Amino acid sequence: MSDHVISIIGLVLIFTVATVFSVHMGALAIVVAFVVGTVFVHETADDIFAGFPGDLFVVLVGVTFLFAIAKNNGTVAWLVHGSMRVVRGRIALIPWIMFLVTAVLTAVGAVVPAAVALVAPIGLGFAKRYRINPLLMGLFIINGASAGGFSPISVFGSITNGVMSRNDLPGNPALLFLCSFLFNVALSLIVFFLFGGRTLLGRRETVAGPGAPAGEARDGAGGGGVAGDGGGRTVTAALSSTSSGPSGTSGSSAAATAVAPAGGGGLAVAVPDGRATVEEPPLTLDRARVLTLLGLLSLVVGSLFFDLNVGLMALTVTVVLSLVSPESAKGAVDKCAWSTVLLVCGIVTFVSLMERIGTIDYLGEGVASVRTPLLGALLICLIGAVVSAFASTTGILGALIPLAVPFLLGGEVGTVGLIVALAISASVVDSSPFSTSGALVVANSPEERRDTVFRGLMVWGLAMAVAVPLVTWGVFVVPGWF
Repeated sequence: MSDHVISIIGLVLIFTVATVFSVHMGALAIVVAFVVGTVFVHETADDIFAGFPGDLFVVLVGVTFLFAIAKNNGTVAWLVHGSMRVVRGRIALIPWIMFLVTAVLTAVGAVVPAAVALVAPIGLGFAKRYRINPLLMGLFIINGASAGGFSPISVFGSITNGVMSRNDLPGNPALLFLCSFLFNVALSLIVFFLFGGRTLLGRRETVAGPGAPAGEARDGAGGGGVAGDGGGRTVTAALSSTSSGPSGTSGSSAAATAVAPAGGGGLAVAVPDGRATVEEPPLTLDRARVLTLLGLLSLVVGSLFFDLNVGLMALTVTVVLSLVSPESAKGAVDKCAWSTVLLVCGIVTFVSLMERIGTIDYLGEGVASVRTPLLGALLICLIGAVVSAFASTTGILGALIPLAVPFLLGGEVGTVGLIVALAISASVVDSSPFSTSGALVVANSPEERRDTVFRGLMVWGLAMAVAVPLVTWGVFVVPGWF
């Protein structure tokens, strides 16, 4: 039995054993990498450790640590309140705003994990506060990153177009970007209605400013209002409900009272599911929050314009904030998603072993030998999707496009069509929790929902690894349009 087959069996065992038994998948993956690497491949411990994704470890720890501090000092709450003003209280628009923000970041040059690392903590903060399904929010952020990821100046786009240029293949960078963007928009529409977006339609949160007259702030779904005495002191929200409450009565009313500091600043009232929820007054910017915002801004500028590692920058900002505002850092390190870090880093360590011994190339070369070009094109898209769900999308794009050259040079498969199908197939599976983007979404999800989000992303990511190659192959390759 070849080393390639043994490593594939090892990968299957990792998922099977971790699913059936209560074994941490990340720890199991490292153990299997140790066994396969030492017994069958004859690697040293240093060789195995060389596959440990230190950069991914730093990104996950640095970003979750930084945003734990941002939550502690109220910066995240301040951003949440400000963003609700931007969408004018329309809760259903929040996921789309997160989609567009992430798409813009990747389109202008941010790597996909860096963009997700910047947006995911904010977006999932919105999800928790406004009772949006965190799975819906996380998928919107990841899809947004993929949507902008193939612009001509983006990382994915530059890699894909560069590989085609080096192999003297005709390309269409603008069409690649447009197809990827529209596909992710369509995919997000499906996500929106599949994961609870319909319940967000019509829900609004209206923020009463300091000069708003009494009773002006209302819930857009109807049935509620806010009354105040004009002095910014006690505000009561009373809502009538026509549905049966916990006691089984109908037509009952609910009331909530909050105390707002004098001088105004606004009180947010959300009315989900017929219940009154009164949010706290907006926070003001103090020194710790200003420094945190500057740190987040430096993260954006450094990753976009200076190509600095987002994980190292996040840790740098975290250390600075810990020094200037020690109270913000209390307990923050305990909120790092250590279980998720071990899981993702363990899986990537084993996949790195498979790459080192040539298993990925072995699979690709096997596909390249298929005599039916259309079938070979489908298999390449499937391999790109499945492997990218666990490994680097960047590496997969650089490795599999050259393997498609024999099909493309034969003229029986459209060059641009296959490249578009492969690019989309390899990128949308970043929603897998074993990819950096998926791991960041899991790490930033509410702790009580983290396991649910992980399982949801795993099912969705694996479904995308099967369905998207078939769809893109049928849409972009089979018709031979381009």
